[in-house]
Amino acid sequence: MSTEQLQTLHAQLLEEYESYKAQGLKLNMARGKPSSEQLDLSMGMLGLLTPQSDLHASTGDDCRNYGLADGLPEMRELFAEMMGLDDHNIIVGGNSSLNMMFDAISCCMTHGFPGSKPWSQQGHLKFLCPAPGYDRHFAVTQYFGFELITVPMLSTGPDMDVVERLVSSDPAIKGIWCVPKYSNPTGITFSDETVRRFAALKPAAPDFRIFWDNAYCVHDLDDTPDTLLNLWEECRKCHSINMPLFFASTSKITFPGAGVAAMGASEENLKVFREHYAYQTIGPDKLNQLRHILFLKDMDGVRAQMRRHAQIIAPKFALVEETLERRLSGKGIASWTKPHGGYFISVDVMDGCAKRTVALCKEAGVTLTGAGATFPYGKDPNDRNIRVAPTYPPLDELKIAAELFCLCAELAACEKLLGAKTEEN
Repeated sequence: MSTEQLQTLHAQLLEEYESYKAQGLKLNMARGKPSSEQLDLSMGMLGLLTPQSDLHASTGDDCRNYGLADGLPEMRELFAEMMGLDDHNIIVGGNSSLNMMFDAISCCMTHGFPGSKPWSQQGHLKFLCPAPGYDRHFAVTQYFGFELITVPMLSTGPDMDVVERLVSSDPAIKGIWCVPKYSNPTGITFSDETVRRFAALKPAAPDFRIFWDNAYCVHDLDDTPDTLLNLWEECRKCHSINMPLFFASTSKITFPGAGVAAMGASEENLKVFREHYAYQTIGPDKLNQLRHILFLKDMDGVRAQMRRHAQIIAPKFALVEETLERRLSGKGIASWTKPHGGYFISVDVMDGCAKRTVALCKEAGVTLTGAGATFPYGKDPNDRNIRVAPTYPPLDELKIAAELFCLCAELAACEKLLGAKTEEN
């Protein structure tokens, strides 16, 4: 395209952009939050406990009282089936799996595992961060002072050649973050080979741990869901069951602010974490766990609930994907994922244009996750990845936001190309 053609296109795009700015929009696609319509799906849970309800667990324990530090047996069984573990390898906690991950890192820092010093006594520490990835994961290890090492994300999961080389050669590397199914933000699911290679890792650090965040393990969007190989079973085959730590929650099944979270691990690992928790609490919120069991009942109930969620959010993903295809396909300025589940679409705009695209959107009234947030330290080396979260806005608002996002991506690319033409001349 010639300079004159680019200038004409830029003027057209700018005119369209100014028309959006004049509307005074206030739209938000920044975080993967369930919509109010999704939250309404779980409102029936709030009335399940009454003064007449039987408030005893299957063990006979009164759920209003102290005790059952590992959580209700029924809740442990539900999470065990959800994550593919054994129920005796599950601890049920509060409402936040991120909190349990933070707490696990904290425990490793202060007390460590049998046969190893606490991480905080081992000098300079490193943590592997597959990117694009989940910004809050990266922030936890950054908070504790780890050096964050970027591992490229492929269509099959983290680049395992890189993971194996780093983990086997450097004892300062203590762990890796993983969202193995419908990864945040790419929406990809780790391949069977990737899972097997994780189980077969030979880390230089005996206290290396895989933080396996099952945030979207049941969050399918359609009738052709991805399947994830069971890491727990693969680690059993490789005699490496002490490596993985599993996490999940009902945050995007029921209420994000009042759900239930769980951790799964080997008996050796759980012995460390149980002692850690024993000094924090005399028992979790068992009434909330009881509400969840009465509402969801079992995995069939979970799957039925997730189908109701999918009916609400699948059209939103379809709308964004259709808009991206219609406005940006074939122009060589953007590519995007087409996930079968989860909460995000990952968009790669032209190199050097992500920050500008996000800034243009914000100026016109659409808030996105900050460019670079999906990389350690918030620094995307190519300034191209943007995480799009379609779930929260209603469809009418999402339609406007998606159109404006595409416009801004094209406008940012046009500006860059014009700049390059000017430098050439």
